[in-house]
Amino acid sequence: MTAEIFRDTWGIPHLRAGSALELARAQGRVTARDRAWQLEVERHRSQGTSAAFLGAESVDWDRFARRARLDDTARRCFEALTERDPETAAWVVAYVDGINDGLPEGAARAPEFAESGLAPGRWEPWSPLGVWLGTHILFAGFPAKLWREEVVRRLGADAVGLFAMDGPGTAGSNGWLVGGERTATGRALIAGDPHRFIEDPGVYQQIRLSCPEFDVVGLAVPGVPGIAHFAHTGTVAWAITNAMADYQDLYRERLRLVDAGDAGDARGAGGTGVVEVLDPDGVWRPVERHVERVEVAGGEPVEVEVIETARGPVVIGGAGAEESISLRYPPRVTRDLGFGALLPLLRARRVADVDRAFDVWAEPVNVVQAADTEGGTLHRVAGRVPVRGTAGRTRVVPAWEAGHAWTGWHEMPYGPVEDGLAVMANQRGPAAPLGVEFAPPHRAARIRQLLDAGAKWSARDMPAIHMDTRLASAAALLDRLPALALSGAAAGLREQLLRWERHMDAGSRTAAVYAQVRGAVVRRLAAHPALAVLAEPPARPAVFLPWLALVPRVAFALENLLTTPELYGIDRDDVVRAAVEEVAARPAPGTWGDTHRLAPWRALTGAAYDEPALSGDNDCVLSTSSVPGLTDLSARGSAARYVWDLADRDNSLWVVPFGADGVPGAAHHRDQLPLWLKGDLAPVTTDWNKLTKESDDD
Repeated sequence: MTAEIFRDTWGIPHLRAGSALELARAQGRVTARDRAWQLEVERHRSQGTSAAFLGAESVDWDRFARRARLDDTARRCFEALTERDPETAAWVVAYVDGINDGLPEGAARAPEFAESGLAPGRWEPWSPLGVWLGTHILFAGFPAKLWREEVVRRLGADAVGLFAMDGPGTAGSNGWLVGGERTATGRALIAGDPHRFIEDPGVYQQIRLSCPEFDVVGLAVPGVPGIAHFAHTGTVAWAITNAMADYQDLYRERLRLVDAGDAGDARGAGGTGVVEVLDPDGVWRPVERHVERVEVAGGEPVEVEVIETARGPVVIGGAGAEESISLRYPPRVTRDLGFGALLPLLRARRVADVDRAFDVWAEPVNVVQAADTEGGTLHRVAGRVPVRGTAGRTRVVPAWEAGHAWTGWHEMPYGPVEDGLAVMANQRGPAAPLGVEFAPPHRAARIRQLLDAGAKWSARDMPAIHMDTRLASAAALLDRLPALALSGAAAGLREQLLRWERHMDAGSRTAAVYAQVRGAVVRRLAAHPALAVLAEPPARPAVFLPWLALVPRVAFALENLLTTPELYGIDRDDVVRAAVEEVAARPAPGTWGDTHRLAPWRALTGAAYDEPALSGDNDCVLSTSSVPGLTDLSARGSAARYVWDLADRDNSLWVVPFGADGVPGAAHHRDQLPLWLKGDLAPVTTDWNKLTKESDDD
C-alpha cells in the first residue's frame, strides 16, 4: 500500500504504510517537510560543516566535530551495521531516501534557507547515525575530567568532591513508573520529562508509526528513524533517563614530529614530517594525520589538523603543541551506536521484548523504565560502559603508561520496582557503579514523596508532578540565615525568606529575592581568593569552556560548598551575610518570572520572540535551569513531557515546548507552548477516524 499521512489537531504526523520499509521512507519524508532546516543544521553539525552557512560562531563546534571524527565514526558504524544487521541498515536507508525526497519541499517552506544562503544537500546512509552521535557526544560530560584536572592542580585532590554535581553541560531527566497496584485502572503508568537544552525547533518530534508489524506512538529524534527513547506500542511502553554513566576517557598523549625519512613508509599530510606517539609499551609509532578545511561564511577558511592515536582522536593540542589529549569513546572503538535496537523496540509487545532490545543498546547510556498490559515492569540500565581503572573514570590519564586500557564491558545493572514505584532523576541508583558524578537526590525524593502521598493515580494526575516547584536545595543557604547579624532592611529580607514555602513559582516575589541572594553568594564565593585561583580557565578549545567556567561550577555545587564542614578557611556565614545585605540595598525585585525566562537555542539568532516567564529551578521537579550568579535565563528544561497509560493508550498524554512544525509562523510551530507553560498535555489520539488525512506519500 501507499504510505498515508494523517495529522491530529496539533499537526502531529500519524503515518500508516504497508511495510516497515515504506513506513521508514514516509517518516523521513514527513520529517523533511516539517523540519528541513533542523535536519540540515544537524547533518552539517555532525559533519563539521555548519560554519559554512552559520558563520564564525560555529567554527569551534566544527573544529571539534572534525577532530573527534564524528562523521567518519558514523560512516564506520553504518558499514558495520550493514554487516551485522542488514535489515536495519536497509530500514535506515529507506528513511534517508525519504528525507532526500522531502527536503526540496521542506526547504521551500523554511525561510532560514534563504536567510542563510544554504541550499538543501543530500543525506548519506550514515547521516542519521552522525546526527545521533553529534547530539550525544557531549552527553556524558567527558570535559568534566578537564575541570577535575584544574581543581587538583589548583586546590588538590580533596577538592574534587566539592564540585561533584550535575554540571552545566550535562543533560538529565525525570522518569517514574507507577505499578498497577497504585493506579486507578490497575494498569501501570509511565511518566516523566527529558531535560535538555531547549531548541527551536525542538529536539523531540511527536509521531505515530503504523504498519502491519507494529503501531507505535512516541517521541522521535528528527533525523533518526524509529522511536528510541519514549514510546507506547499499545501493549508495552518505555521511557529513559540519563544514567549519568562515565564511558568516555581522555588520554594525555606524547606526540613528536619526525622527519619522513626516519619513519619508514609513514607519510604526513600537510607537511614534510610525520607525527609519532609514545605507546604504553615504550615504542614510538606513526599516527594517522591529515588536515581538513572548514569553510566559514563571511570569513577565511580554517585548517584543522586531524590526528588519531591508538586511543582515539586528538581533540586538544596536536603536532608541536605543548599538550595533546585524545578522546576514546565506545562507538569509535566498537563501530556500533546501538541502532540494532531500533526495529526490535518498535516490534516489542512485552517488557521482555524491550529488555532484549536494549541489550544491544550502545550510546548514550540510559536508565530504562518499561511496563506492559500484562503487569510486567522493567527498570534497568542500557548502554556500553568500558571496564578500566579508576583513574580513567575521573581524570585525564597518561597514554604512555600501562594500566589505562579498556579491558571489557560492564554488565548492565537492573534496579527494583519497590512498593509499585520506580523513580529516576539522574540520582545515584542502579547506574551508581558506572558513574562518577550524579544529580542531587532532591528531584527523585520529591517525586517519590508526591507519589507516596496519593492513593490511586491516573494519567490526568501526572502533570501536577511534572510541574512541582519545591526547591529542597534552598535549605543549604536558608539554614544559615537565623544566626546572622543583619541590618534592619537585611533582617526584614531574612524574615521574608524564612517564611517562604520554597516554591520557585514564576509569580513569586520571594523566589526572586532568594534567587538574587543565591546569585550574590555564588559570585562572592567565586571571587574569594581561595576559589578564585580557578577563575582563569586553561587554554582549551572553546567547546569545552562551559565545563571549565568557575561561576557555573560554584552555582551547581553551591549546596556542597555551603554544607561541607570546612571550605579553605572561607567564612561562609560572612559571605551569606554580605549577600543578603547587598540584595537588601537594591530596589525590591519583581517576581521570579521577570528574570527567569525561556532562552531557547536557535541556529540563526536573528529571529526575535518575547519568550515567556518560567516557574521552576534546577533542583525542582520542574527543572528549568539557569546559572545562578551569571543569569536567570533558562536554556535547559523539559524538552518534552509524556504520560504513557497502559490501561488505554488513548488516555496517554504528551507535549513539547513549541510544536510539531519547525517552520516559523506555521500554524503548529508554537501552538503547544501555552500547554507546556501551564503544565497541560495534549491527548494522544490513535483513532484514525479522528485524524485528518493529509496526503499519500507516493
